[in-house]
Amino acid sequence: MSLANSCALVMAVIFCFYLYDVTDAHSYHLGSCPVVEPMNNFKMDRLLGKWYVIQKTSTGSRCLTYNFTETSEPHQYKVEQVSEHPVLGLASVDNKYHYTGVINVPHKDVPAKMVVQFPLSVAGTASYTVFDTDYDSYAGIFTCQKLAFANRQSATLLSRTKTMSANQLEQLRSKLSHFGVDPFELSIIDQAKCEAPDAVNISIDDDTFSPSNIGAVVRKAGEKVGDGVEFAAEGAKKLYNTLKSNKDKAAEEMVSADNRNLDRDAEWLP
Repeated sequence: MSLANSCALVMAVIFCFYLYDVTDAHSYHLGSCPVVEPMNNFKMDRLLGKWYVIQKTSTGSRCLTYNFTETSEPHQYKVEQVSEHPVLGLASVDNKYHYTGVINVPHKDVPAKMVVQFPLSVAGTASYTVFDTDYDSYAGIFTCQKLAFANRQSATLLSRTKTMSANQLEQLRSKLSHFGVDPFELSIIDQAKCEAPDAVNISIDDDTFSPSNIGAVVRKAGEKVGDGVEFAAEGAKKLYNTLKSNKDKAAEEMVSADNRNLDRDAEWLP
């Protein structure tokens, strides 16, 4: 194997690990998902558009935003989550990650109780519940995924602006506490200095692990190794799926032994 291909293999493997960490911001808990009541008389069309994430479960992301849009399918929407991270330490600028999930409304009579599917969630769909919003300034979303003996959960507090009033923040956090969700697991999202004109844009979707996409991403971050990345891209995708499955299984076994919150520094962007 040539030196260039060896470097490419290493880069693809690191890229695999990195994308999983970037996209896995849940906390793990024993038992079933908590019952979070969906908002009454919810109107999804009024939630559409851009939101700033003010607080979110266990994440190191900064400048995190959500953008809700309609699709061509009835009762189906997309949520694009954009955040900033340095890419593998190879670039001096922050880089924008675009992570897109598909939201469906399975029960039309309860429109605030939805399900979401993200491309890096190999365990399948997760619940996606809007528990409170006034549409114009604040919103609260809770998502949860049931495992065999445990659950992975995440809460997100959104604002139409880069800040949220103390009263609105307390209102959302109090509701989470009432539903049995620990508000102290939420991380504060830094929304300062978020305009990065030289940022590298990286989209995480169903084609993320295609050879051409991985190669293009690494070329942007480091020209010297980019040309050989396609060589290892297919193996990287298989490795990611294996690592993801093993990590979820290990987390489930650990949480069943003692009810600790795991992976608080991991970043899942649902």
